[in-house]
Amino acid sequence: MVAVTPQDDSRLRYAWRVCWVTSLGLVLIGIAGSTLNVALPTVVRQFHAGPMEAGWILLSFLLVNTASLVFFGRVADLLGRREVYLAGFALFTLASLLAGLSPSVWFLIAMRVLQAVGAAMILANGTVIITDAFPPDRLSQGMGVYIGTLSVAQLAGPTLGGLIAEAAGWQWIFWVNVPAGLIAFGVGAAILRKMPRRDRQPVDALGNVLLFAALSAALLALSEAGSSGLSSPVVLAGAAVFVVLVPLIVLAARRSPNPVLDLRLFGGRLLAYANLASFCNALARSALILVVALYFQAARGLGPFEAGLSVLPVPVGIGLASPITGLLGQRVSPYALSIGGAAMSATGLGALMLTADPATPYWVAGIALFVAGCGSGTFLTGNTTQVMRALPSGSLGVVNGFRVMIMNVGIVISVGLSLSVLSASVGPALRAQVYAGTLSTLSPVAVGQLMDGFQRTYAVLFAVALAGTVLAALARRRPGLT
Repeated sequence: MVAVTPQDDSRLRYAWRVCWVTSLGLVLIGIAGSTLNVALPTVVRQFHAGPMEAGWILLSFLLVNTASLVFFGRVADLLGRREVYLAGFALFTLASLLAGLSPSVWFLIAMRVLQAVGAAMILANGTVIITDAFPPDRLSQGMGVYIGTLSVAQLAGPTLGGLIAEAAGWQWIFWVNVPAGLIAFGVGAAILRKMPRRDRQPVDALGNVLLFAALSAALLALSEAGSSGLSSPVVLAGAAVFVVLVPLIVLAARRSPNPVLDLRLFGGRLLAYANLASFCNALARSALILVVALYFQAARGLGPFEAGLSVLPVPVGIGLASPITGLLGQRVSPYALSIGGAAMSATGLGALMLTADPATPYWVAGIALFVAGCGSGTFLTGNTTQVMRALPSGSLGVVNGFRVMIMNVGIVISVGLSLSVLSASVGPALRAQVYAGTLSTLSPVAVGQLMDGFQRTYAVLFAVALAGTVLAALARRRPGLT
């Protein structure tokens, strides 16, 4: 039996306080995203937004957040992780206040961009702060609680968003973030200790610009493909820009002393496959709540509140699986937990694909959603612990930013791809009805076409989840190799 010294006990007490603070930040961001997923039709109707504007209300946040994660990981290494983390809360809170005052849809999108910057400052540093605070043998427990809090946000968010949209107006979807953000800022300032800064090094500005442009082009092509087809000039131009920029990003990474994508850190088998598995899992799971919420509003005619209740099995599954996985992490390897979680996610999505029919009872879909949620919670805890243990300590900020960015790229593509596949199932005249949640008031033929779109969407996500399971199995360091 290993004796616990007072110093170890003190470190654990501080580590759990840090876990509480960073989890509060994850809840804040998670609620902000999940409330809008369910309330999107209400916002669309308020501003009479078209399909493209409706998509960009969600996608602008994901895109900017994704492209700036590594940048703020580097900035935190240089300026101080605590300072950047707290500044993220301040910016996110201010942007939420202004978003509720939006006079137009494009002003709202601009405020979503500011929210994304603040969220990137929080997300790029939360996992690193936890990793620094916890002893290595307790890290899986901390990660299990940290990731499990995401389920609290997703559990409360859809129901809260639907209730707020119906009872108080869409503006309060953003304004509820203001008191929560102020509390998170105050508690974080009181608890978090300053962390040592690294030597000042230049930030890869060119790499960030190229990465942002490439992701923007790809996302624009995806969002336009659903409404205009693959032969649209916008789709072709976006795809061409992306193809041209990818090698330039790689070239910039090789020439920069501190690249936004440091490919040298991901040449090892474990990190390469673990991050690719994380990408596939994020792509497969991220649009699930949005797609299911749209289904219950557009196809079955439910209101935002009832639609929010319908997606609860996903966050319930994440909430149950994450802390249990954290406890199992002391006996079961993160590698095995990652594979098991990825396989469960694929199973849940496969069941949704096979039962996508208007006559399917809700309990069937509910079980499938719960299994997918349990798989996500298990995979996220196992994969995050596996990656963070393998990282070099001197590059925690940058590499964790890259890790979260990879997941967010999957989220961005998941939302864009899912909306494109789904909306392509109906004619151009009906696509706006899908986003507004009013398609169920039209003919049964239109609803039937939309159900075909849901089945194809689940099939795509299921295939990606299977690929993620294979990659998770490959994410194992061979003896004698890196």
